[in-house]
Amino acid sequence: MSALHGSPSGLGRSDLLAGRVAVVTGAGRGIGAAIARALGAHGAAVAVNYLRDAASAEGVAATIEASGGRARAIRADVTDPAAVQQMVAEVDDFFGPADIVVNNALRSYTFDPLARRTAWETTWADYQLQLEGSLGGAVNVCRAALPGMQARGGGRIINLVTDLVERPSVPYHDYTTAKAALLGFSRNLAAELGPFGITVNCVAPGLVHPTDSSRTATDEQRDALEEATPLRRLATPDDVAGAVLFFSSEWARFVTGACLFVDGGLVMR
Repeated sequence: MSALHGSPSGLGRSDLLAGRVAVVTGAGRGIGAAIARALGAHGAAVAVNYLRDAASAEGVAATIEASGGRARAIRADVTDPAAVQQMVAEVDDFFGPADIVVNNALRSYTFDPLARRTAWETTWADYQLQLEGSLGGAVNVCRAALPGMQARGGGRIINLVTDLVERPSVPYHDYTTAKAALLGFSRNLAAELGPFGITVNCVAPGLVHPTDSSRTATDEQRDALEEATPLRRLATPDDVAGAVLFFSSEWARFVTGACLFVDGGLVMR
């Protein structure tokens, strides 16, 4: 397979991120696991955060280490500020201060157009639950990691949002609203942290398959979405990892406050 068509974690090791320390939240499976493996394959020491599935997170860490990298699975509920502070302290003790933070964790959500809650069925409690996971978790992790980044004179923060913030083809009200709030938070953070040499950017995937969240989509739904996508396929976890890898690297050193849509051209802006 040529480099053009390879995955970010499947091209062999490189020193692109040598000496860097990354924290990836929600990294035991799916998109988070692909991001952790990609960062590890390119030289970063990786903290593989998880909440419940220790075996999967430890498997991701073992894969990184088996290919010559450094990794450690660390349990923490990102909605709990004390647990996040403890996680960041453990990363500091084990690898040194984190200078790459990827906020991927979110409250469990199922993307099922037929079973979704309508606007008149979605309660404020539903919104709060998603806001606590997507926005609250990112706030907690950023607050805990920022002192280390400031001390090192730079850092990279990458927050996972969704292309639904621009193209709500299916109105998942609570989920998309929380991700839109995360985008706003990210841009404010970028404006505040630029003088410290810290960049803050977002990656906005479309439907990513295969993941647990996309499992309920029918073949007909996936086929229709592929037909509407200029590149004629759905995103994979490795596609998303490639965008995160870019924002984590020196290639993106003069990019901040950006939102990169990884959806095969569904959103063009």
